[in-house]
Amino acid sequence: MAVAEGYLRRNPATLLFTPRDARRPIPRIMTPDEVRQLFQILYVREQLIAKLAVLAGMRPGEIFALKWSRLEADYADIRQRIYRGDIDTPKSTRSVRFAALSEGVLASIDEWRAVSVDTNPEAWVFPFEKLTTPVAKDSCWRRDFLPRLKPLGLEWANFQVMRRTHSSLLKELDVDPHVRAEQMGHTVDVNENVYTFTSLKRRQDAVNALEMAIGAS
Repeated sequence: MAVAEGYLRRNPATLLFTPRDARRPIPRIMTPDEVRQLFQILYVREQLIAKLAVLAGMRPGEIFALKWSRLEADYADIRQRIYRGDIDTPKSTRSVRFAALSEGVLASIDEWRAVSVDTNPEAWVFPFEKLTTPVAKDSCWRRDFLPRLKPLGLEWANFQVMRRTHSSLLKELDVDPHVRAEQMGHTVDVNENVYTFTSLKRRQDAVNALEMAIGAS
């Protein structure tokens, strides 16, 4: 942009490159045993957050932006997210979706609803102490997740790992790639995602199969 606007004659970033021998992070995913451990050691609220990431494949920004009115009988109606502290639209048009919820996730929602202070339709599902704003993702991770994950050696299993685990374990179950893509708000390729759609019932079967495979209902 600076070059286009005439502030610079040349783009100094064109010579930047990553050396072949540079250390690159290795993406990790959780095993079913690790997922079970994760669910078992978390309290009600954090357990639900983790289940929405691992079993429903939701992004952290989508999870923390949920309002009670967006949790339907068997899916989450995703129309907004939290991005850099602000309420924003989802990452892409594909991200606006109905994310199917497994039976165990629905049970955890009921459990959290029963102890929540404000369950009015427009109230935040995961509010900050004053109830007027949603809890901050990073604060929730540091304060409520890490202290319980570290003793198990699972401090690496952050929200991105949980979501990656969702996709990877569904693949292990031979769930159709398009089903996985639509559940997570991703694209497989233009042809499949523009012209082919899966039913909510089929994605419901997929997330229930994942939960049964993990044994974490």
